[in-house]
Amino acid sequence: MRLIRSFLIVAAVIALAVVGLRWTFPLPQQNFSAEVTKQEADWSGPLGATIKNALERNPGLDGVRPLGNGRAAFAARAILAKEATSSIDAQYYIWQDDVTGLMLLDELRAAAERGVRVRLLVDDNGISGMDQLLAELDALPNAHVRIFNPFTLRNPKLLSYAFDFSRLNRRMHNKSMTVDGVATVVGGRNIGDIYFDYGAGTHYLDVDAIAIGPIVDEVSQSFDAYWNSASSYDADLFLDPPIEQSLKAKAEAARQTAVGAGYQQAIRDNELADRIAARELKFDWSEVTLFVDDPAKGLGEVQREDLIVEQLIEFAQGSKTSLDLVSAYFIPGERGAEVLEGLAKSGVKVRVLTNSLDATDVMPVHAAYMRYRDGLLNSGVELLELRALRQEHSERSLPEMLAGSASGLHAKVFGSDGERIFIGSYNLDPRSARLNTEMGLLIESPAIAASLASQLSKPEFSYRVELDDDGQMIWLQEEADGTVTVHSADPETSGFQRALTAVVRWLPVEWML
Repeated sequence: MRLIRSFLIVAAVIALAVVGLRWTFPLPQQNFSAEVTKQEADWSGPLGATIKNALERNPGLDGVRPLGNGRAAFAARAILAKEATSSIDAQYYIWQDDVTGLMLLDELRAAAERGVRVRLLVDDNGISGMDQLLAELDALPNAHVRIFNPFTLRNPKLLSYAFDFSRLNRRMHNKSMTVDGVATVVGGRNIGDIYFDYGAGTHYLDVDAIAIGPIVDEVSQSFDAYWNSASSYDADLFLDPPIEQSLKAKAEAARQTAVGAGYQQAIRDNELADRIAARELKFDWSEVTLFVDDPAKGLGEVQREDLIVEQLIEFAQGSKTSLDLVSAYFIPGERGAEVLEGLAKSGVKVRVLTNSLDATDVMPVHAAYMRYRDGLLNSGVELLELRALRQEHSERSLPEMLAGSASGLHAKVFGSDGERIFIGSYNLDPRSARLNTEMGLLIESPAIAASLASQLSKPEFSYRVELDDDGQMIWLQEEADGTVTVHSADPETSGFQRALTAVVRWLPVEWML
């Protein structure tokens, strides 16, 4: 009886604390002062004039340039911001306070100061340490910052989960940057060194695409929907006014570092600037479709049939000969596993590339994925797990980026029949399906889709997971010279690491991973 009484007292204290915190740190009654929408496309600037010239030669089609190289992806964003004459609309899950984060934020500042209207929408879960810098940008007359699903308690931020978990567990995972209404960059990269660099230390392999044509207006309309959604709030409702003007100085200091100098060189070496100056840009021309979640998903107010996951399932089920899936975080769930296994059994060549246990940066995700490996393998699905070689790499193209290794895979790229490819923010996991908002581009391009398919056929960047004659799981490590090493357990991992993963595997947390 005493134990029950103690439990009830503790429960009552917790309930009162939650109610008290919600009352003390409420959401503002009004999200923003006014709705704001996109500006008309600006065809008069150097970027607009160049793109208009290209569009006139390819009427009705969209132009796409994949960005597999990290430094090239950074340079493309920086160059587009420098060329902007009327508007920049940027939407990101993570914006880090590091070299590339400071440099790109400063490009937004410089654009706003020369008269470009800048709108920056960031998810509050991914802007740690950025409050003052974002407040400084937001204070500029031509710049506006909004925050998606904000934490009402700013410090310590994570305590907000204790009294507002159901809302804060839903995040905006979208990544896009649209300039002058004529060009957009969409894909898997957030803003930060880890997403743009190759070389020593932790970094990601990722893919974006720069696109022009009718698709840009669709991305702009999607941005407006998020900018004016019920989950977006004016930044000044939560951020203290800037104490000083430090962004420009911090960005300049970042440029002077060895890392910053490398990115500066990447901007100078990037052909995009020269192509813009010469009014000549090269793209792969095709039809492009925007897949994007309704921002109401951030409040859990979207019907299942309207989720992006349903579009991607339809995309997969339409495969007739092959389906290639590259997903940093791969938890197919019962429904996804059923789709993939069914395709494989029907004769479709299904291949999945995800992180190995050694390469992943989110071990619980790998633990959840382990539950589905046997079923997938038994059905004929080919499983590849990225090797974490962590070695220096020279710059490379999209086809080459999957042939190397780094600390982890972050790309979300799906190809079907060697004809269509999806590049976006969507991970094949429950969080992307049900909790986070996502977006991406479906590109009808045999050339780009074939480049993905050809790279998955190269053995030296991954382990091939198979079942031996006794039904035991093995990992085949094949080198470029044909040498094959067979591993009977997750390669390059310790017994403790594998044991911990096995324990986590059985925890009931898959729904939120």
